[in-house]
Amino acid sequence: MATDRPGQTLLFPVSPACIAEGSSDIASPGSGSGQSQVQLPVRESNQARIRTGTIKAPRAKAGSGKVGTGKAGSGRSDVADRSGDCLRFCVLGSGSGGNSSVMSLGRRCVLIDAGLGPRTITRRLSQININPIDLEAIFVTHLDQDHFRPHWIATALKWRISVFVHEWHLKALSKCRGYLDLCRAGLVRDFDSKPFEAWPGLQVRSVRLPHDNKGTIGYRFDSACGSVALATDLGHVPDEMIECFAGVDLLAIESNYDPQMQISSSRPDFLKQRVMGGRGHLSNQQSFEAVCRISERSLSGNPRHIVLLHRSSQCNDPRAIKQVFEQDEEIGRRILLTHQRRRTRWINVAPLKALRRSQMPLSY
Repeated sequence: MATDRPGQTLLFPVSPACIAEGSSDIASPGSGSGQSQVQLPVRESNQARIRTGTIKAPRAKAGSGKVGTGKAGSGRSDVADRSGDCLRFCVLGSGSGGNSSVMSLGRRCVLIDAGLGPRTITRRLSQININPIDLEAIFVTHLDQDHFRPHWIATALKWRISVFVHEWHLKALSKCRGYLDLCRAGLVRDFDSKPFEAWPGLQVRSVRLPHDNKGTIGYRFDSACGSVALATDLGHVPDEMIECFAGVDLLAIESNYDPQMQISSSRPDFLKQRVMGGRGHLSNQQSFEAVCRISERSLSGNPRHIVLLHRSSQCNDPRAIKQVFEQDEEIGRRILLTHQRRRTRWINVAPLKALRRSQMPLSY
């Protein structure tokens, strides 16, 4: 993809569904690509738009972390220092009520899923000194509302946030109100299964995962500062995911339910079958086995950070997770559990060779 340097023009692929009748900014189809190309001017930065008064910066509540100041503020360890190139990861919330994570690379930030409302995400971002105007993109795993809320289309238009979506899910996105406006603004970035560069220095690989009818997308992000992989909402683990995620520094993977708690719960039988039937979610044991397989294909000590997502509040328990993951003492010391109603701390991600191979304690 082209860089967004001043004076340049970017070319991004768009779906034919994005092309409005009579639009004047449609270029000729790219040779052999099978996709039309839309020619877009480089967007003005949100900070510049604030200075000129085009938009207003969101205001944070007192004590929330000084949104918009760009300073470290209190100097707490969970406040992002974005003065240099470093890779950090934080889960803003994860569970059946909504899922979203933020990843920062230097001064550039992206969301992975936006299954919490804009106000909730803005508030939790403010706690780690991230302003929503700093968000450059949302990478969508799938279009269930606990992973992408349609309200985010209006927010993406307001703040010029690109939405990366696999072509597998483009039809579902097109049904959301405001989709054509998002397309006309050049903010829908659909991709296929080939690796691509989100921006210079950030490589993205995707893998299709089994979940309900349309499935989900797992992501791997690679940079000189480290690598992050995320997989959630999958009924079983395909070999392609293991190979794609091998060697990653931080692995975020769902550990949704304990089988016995699921069976004995008051949930209806059809829901139990959906969750446990191979196209629903991963049990604790399935998640642990996936982590072991990825670890076996990685350098000793990787993945150094293991973040467990999408824990069911009704059919799982931290003690059950601990019992499963401590089958391997080394893996058990690296895991971090996430929560629905509060964010995690920032996790500093760096290539293993740059750090001592100390392991992280089990955290709740």
